[in-house]
Amino acid sequence: MRTVLMVAEKPSLAQSIAKILSKGSCTSRKGLNGACSVHEYAGSFQGQPVRFKMTSVCGHVMSLDFIGKYNNWDKVDPAELFSKAPTEKKEANPKLNMVKFLQVEGRGCDYVVLWLDCDKEGENICFEVLDAIEPVMNKGGSREQTVYRAKFSSITDTDIFNAMNRLGEPNRNEALSVDARQELDLRIGCAFTRFQTKYFQGKYGNLDSSLISFGPCQTPTLGFCVERHDKIQSFKPETYWIIQAKVFKGKDSPLTLDWSRIRVFDRDVGQMFVNLAKTSREAKVESVSKKEKSKQRPQALNTVEMLRVASSSLGMGPQHTMQIAERLYTQGYISYPRTETTHYPENFDLKGALKQQTNNPMWAEEVRALLSEGINRPRKGSDAGDHPPITPMRSASEGELGSDGWRLYEYITRHFIATLSQDCKYLQTTIDFSIGTESFSCSGKTLISSGYTTVMPWQGIPLEEAMPVCERGDVFTVDEIKLVEKQTGPPDYLTEAELITLMEKHGIGTDASIPVHINNICQRNYVTVENGRKLKPTNLGVVLVHGYYKTDAELVLPTIRSAVEKQLNLIAQGKANFQQVLQHTLDIFKRKFHYFVDSIPSMDELMEVSFSPIAASGKPLSRCGKCHRFMKYIQVSTVRSTVDPLTVTSPPTHTFISTQL
Repeated sequence: MRTVLMVAEKPSLAQSIAKILSKGSCTSRKGLNGACSVHEYAGSFQGQPVRFKMTSVCGHVMSLDFIGKYNNWDKVDPAELFSKAPTEKKEANPKLNMVKFLQVEGRGCDYVVLWLDCDKEGENICFEVLDAIEPVMNKGGSREQTVYRAKFSSITDTDIFNAMNRLGEPNRNEALSVDARQELDLRIGCAFTRFQTKYFQGKYGNLDSSLISFGPCQTPTLGFCVERHDKIQSFKPETYWIIQAKVFKGKDSPLTLDWSRIRVFDRDVGQMFVNLAKTSREAKVESVSKKEKSKQRPQALNTVEMLRVASSSLGMGPQHTMQIAERLYTQGYISYPRTETTHYPENFDLKGALKQQTNNPMWAEEVRALLSEGINRPRKGSDAGDHPPITPMRSASEGELGSDGWRLYEYITRHFIATLSQDCKYLQTTIDFSIGTESFSCSGKTLISSGYTTVMPWQGIPLEEAMPVCERGDVFTVDEIKLVEKQTGPPDYLTEAELITLMEKHGIGTDASIPVHINNICQRNYVTVENGRKLKPTNLGVVLVHGYYKTDAELVLPTIRSAVEKQLNLIAQGKANFQQVLQHTLDIFKRKFHYFVDSIPSMDELMEVSFSPIAASGKPLSRCGKCHRFMKYIQVSTVRSTVDPLTVTSPPTHTFISTQL
C-alpha cells in the first residue's frame, strides 16, 4: 500500500486536519522529536487505497545565517556582510531535530501533501519541508506527480475537504520572495547593527540598550514615532478666540450655537464681531434643514483593521493580538487571520457562517432577525487575492476562549454580523441663526433605524437633546454672547493604531510582519508603551533617528523600504528576477553603509549631547569604535575631534531597477 505524508505548520493544526479527514478514526503517536505527533489512518488518494500520515513542523524548519566565522563581531568587518560573507540555511531550532524527524517520517513515502499556512511564509516553509523529505521519498515520478499543495482558509470540515479535493502545487516565486526578504534583512540589518553597536557601546555608559539595532523595516517604524515626538516638542501654542452664543425660546433649555466664522486669531477683531452681534438681543431663525443621512456598515475585516481595533479599543498590543488570533484559527473558531482582503468572494457561504451564531445568547436576537429579513450583501472591498476576510467559523463562549481570546473573538463576530446588516440611518436637523450681522448655527441627530449599530453599539448615534421645533422667521432670545479665549494644543504621541495605519499606507512590512516590527522597537528600548497604547520614543530612539536624518535620511524614511517591498512582491508574482533584485538592493545599501561609516562623527555629536561618556560611569577605559583598541576616554575624544564632518559628501540615493526583468 502506498503512503501519503501530509505536513501542517503547527502540531495543533495537524491534529485538527487529521480528525476532519479521517472522520475521527485516526490513531496518533509522538514523533521522535517529542514536539510533533503523527496521525495515521487509511483512505484513498488518486483513486487508490493508501495509508495517510499527517504530521507537522513548528513554523520555519530552517533559518538563514552567515557561515560560522562571519558571526565573529570582532574579526569581521561589517562591510563584508553585504557580499563577501556566504550565508547558509541552518535548522531554526536545532533542539527539535526537525529535519531528521521529517526524514524519518518521509522515508519511503510515495506522495507529499503540504498543508502549510497559505501565505508567502507558508510557501517558503513548503520548500523547506520538501528539501528535507524529497531525498528519502520513493522515486515513483516527477515532483508534479508526487508533491501537492492544499489551499484552505479555515479549519472547518467543508474547507478542509474542499482543499483535499482541489490540490495544487507549491508556489516557488512566493517562496523566493521570502528568501529575498530574509537575505536582505540579514545582511543589511547585521552590517548596520554590528557597526553602530560596536562604535557606541564602548563610548557611553548609559545607553540603556545592549544592542543598538538597525532594521530596514524596524528603523522607518521608529521614524514615524520620532517624527510625531518632534512635532510635539517643536509645537508652539497659538491663542485664538471664538464667540460663544446661547439663545432660548420660551421655557426651553438654552441652545449653545456655533459661530459660522469658527475662530479668529486677533482679540480685537473678535471683540469687534461680538460688538456687532450685541447690537441685537434677538436671534432670528434664517433656515431649518432636515436631511436623512446614513452611517455605513463596516467593510469586511482584514488583519490590519483587526490589529488597529484590538489596540485602540481592546487595549491589546499587535503581537499579542496576532498570537491570540492564530490560536483562535488553529482551534477552528475563526478563518485565517493573515489577510489583506476586505471583499468576500461571490461563492462564500455568508449565510452558513451567520447560522453558526443563531444560538449564541450575546447576539442571537440580531442574527435571527437578519436571517428572517434576509442578509445584506457586504460592501464591496478590495480583493488582494490571498484569503477571505477574517470571519467567525463557529460559535463560542467566554469560558472556552479565555478573557483576551473571547474579547477578540467577540469583536470579530460582531464585526462580521455588522457587515451583513443594514446601514445606520438618522435625521440631521440644522438651524441657522442670525444675531445682528453675525451668523450662527446648531445641529442635532435623531435616530431613524439603528441598523448595524445594534450589534456594534459603540458606533451608535449618541442620544442628544431634541432640537426645538421652529421655522424660518422665528425669533429666539439671546441669553449671552461672549468672547472666549482658547489655545491650540499639540498633537499627541502616536498610538499603535495610528502607527499601524502609517505602516500600511507607506508599505512598511506586511500584515504578518507589522506586529513584529512594532514589538521590536519596544523590546530594543527605542519606544515605551504609555497609557492608551501610545508610543513614546526614548532618548536613545530619538537620538538614533535624528542621527540617521543627519547622515542619510533615506535610512529612516519609508520610501526606500516601500520600494524594496514592491520589488519583493514582483518576485512573488514572477515579474522580477530574484538574483537581480537581491543584488541591486544590496548594492544600494552597501553604498549607504560606507557613507554612514564615514559620517558617523556627525551622529556621535548627537550622542555626546544625550549620553554620558563611559568615564563618567566609572569605567576608565573605552573601546575605539574603529580600531577596537581600549584607550582612555580623553584619547577617544581627541581621535573623534580630528574628523571634519564637512569633508563628507552627500549620501548615495537609490534608484530601483525596472519592474520588467
